[in-house]
Amino acid sequence: MRAEETPESAAAADVVVCMVATPEQLRAATLGEAGVLRQMPAGSVLVVMSTVGPRAVREVAAAAQPAVSVLDVPVTGGVARALTGELSLFAAGDPTTIDDVRPVLDALGAIIDCGPEIGQGQAYKAVNQLLCSVHIVAAAEALALAEELGLDPERVLPAVAGGAGGSWMLSDRGPRMLQGLDAEVTSTIGIFVKDSTLVKDIADEIGFDAPMISAAQARYQAAKDAGWDRKDDSQVIQTYRR
Repeated sequence: MRAEETPESAAAADVVVCMVATPEQLRAATLGEAGVLRQMPAGSVLVVMSTVGPRAVREVAAAAQPAVSVLDVPVTGGVARALTGELSLFAAGDPTTIDDVRPVLDALGAIIDCGPEIGQGQAYKAVNQLLCSVHIVAAAEALALAEELGLDPERVLPAVAGGAGGSWMLSDRGPRMLQGLDAEVTSTIGIFVKDSTLVKDIADEIGFDAPMISAAQARYQAAKDAGWDRKDDSQVIQTYRR
C-alpha cells in the first residue's frame, strides 16, 4: 500500500472505496477538478463507506452518472472488526452492481441488504449511530452514577454488564471509561460529535422528535469543548465527573 497526493491510481481501478469522516470530506475527495470521479474510468464503481447522511451520498451519485456507478455502503464495527474483516456493511444501490463488487465487500465484512435506493444505507447507519451514541452516553452516566454512590466501578461494571441493563457498548467502552483520559483511542469523541450531530440533523429534516440523540449530542459536544475531542469516545464519562 502506498499513499499518493492525488488520486491518479483511480484511473486504473475497477473499484474505488472512499471512507472519510464528513460530508465535506466526501465532496472534496470525489467532486471537482481534484476529485476521484475525474480519474475513474467509465464502467468503474465508487463505493462510499463514509457516514455522511443520505443527501451527501446522493449528491455524489448524481455527479457520477452515467459513467461511474456509486454504491452507498457505510460500515459499523469499529477498529476491532475492521482488523478482522468482520464489519457490518449497510449496502444500498443497484443489486447487480453490488454483486459485481461482492468480492471486495466480502473481504471487509458481512453485507446487509438495505435496498436499491442510494441513501438507504446512510439511513440504516443513522439508526445505528443513534443507538451507538445514546448507549455510550448511557453507559458513561451509569458508571459515573456508581462512582457518585461511592461504589467501586470496577466491581459494578461486570455485575451489571451481563444483566438486563447490559449493552454491547457498556461491555466494550466500560473498561476504557474506567482507564481515564489515557485510554487507548479506538474511536474519538470528535467522531461522535460529528455522528450524533448528523443523526440529529437528519431527524430534524424529517420533523422527527429525537430527544435521546439530542441529549447524547450535548454530552459529546461538552467533551469536545473541554478539549477531549481526540480522546477515546469512552471519555464522554468525564463530563459527569465533578
